[in-house]
Amino acid sequence: MDVWSTLNDTFLDWESMKAVLPEMLKVGLVNTLILAAASVVLGTVLGMIVAVFALSKKRWLRWPAKIYTDIFRGLPAILTILLIGQGLSPITRHWWGPNPYPLGILALSLIASAYIGEIFRSGIQSVEKGQLEAARALGFSYTNGMRLVVIPQGIRRVLPALVNQFIALVKESSLVYFLGLLASQRELFRIGQDSAATDGNLSPLLLAGIFYLVITIPLTHLVNYIDKRLREGRPTDTAVLEEPAYADHR
Repeated sequence: MDVWSTLNDTFLDWESMKAVLPEMLKVGLVNTLILAAASVVLGTVLGMIVAVFALSKKRWLRWPAKIYTDIFRGLPAILTILLIGQGLSPITRHWWGPNPYPLGILALSLIASAYIGEIFRSGIQSVEKGQLEAARALGFSYTNGMRLVVIPQGIRRVLPALVNQFIALVKESSLVYFLGLLASQRELFRIGQDSAATDGNLSPLLLAGIFYLVITIPLTHLVNYIDKRLREGRPTDTAVLEEPAYADHR
């Protein structure tokens, strides 16, 4: 009974949760979504560039892309965030002041782009070579054939992996707090951590975890849905397969 009481006081202090809930909704959730969404957009753009460079026949494009991928996939995320967030801060301070958000987004985007680039590369390489050859036979240039035929098919095949990477970005956004955030810039984890340190229990952190689950679980089910649709294919409309009805000629 004492064990249950201890656990209840540590994780299920409803008053602490209730006190921090408004700030979680108005500040933490909004900032977490901003960090994740901005990193997804920038990381996807950079990842596509990395993938195209990695597939290039020119060494001066292919090798830098491979080195870039190896570096940002090999470094721990927190180390990359600290190196970029603190190392570039004296330079960027003249542009947007001490605000760590832009550098945090940049660091998350560089990390994500290395993984997204590999995802795109594998997807593009999975497309049959005959697709590009057919596009060239129809008069497409190599660039247009890749852009309009090969790349869209490759992206379609790796959508589940892409969404999984987006989920990882949502969780990794919590690491930006290491750069130091103002009260109005705190994301879910930082608000939960600060409140837990003040109240002496972990209930606010548990509430932060619940918010992360609210964001990531629907995305997880979206991955499963996309994967199922890609494996099974879109069901064929039986009405299309039926013999057309012809009028009775007399």
